[in-house]
Amino acid sequence: MRTYTTVQGDAWDMIAYKMYRDEYQMDKLIEANTDYIDVVIFSAGTVLNIPEIAPKSITVKPPWMR
Repeated sequence: MRTYTTVQGDAWDMIAYKMYRDEYQMDKLIEANTDYIDVVIFSAGTVLNIPEIAPKSITVKPPWMR
């Protein structure tokens, strides 16, 4: 599992976007860092665990592949 050290002003969605390019993955970050579940905006220097997630699969094919 990777780690991420916060900078002043980081929030869950911002960290998820930085690490996964998808802010909607913030629930995975929160589940892996339950000690900080009540934190909304982080101060600098907090070390968070960054779990590996499976890449999203494409469910709808583009028209040229149908």
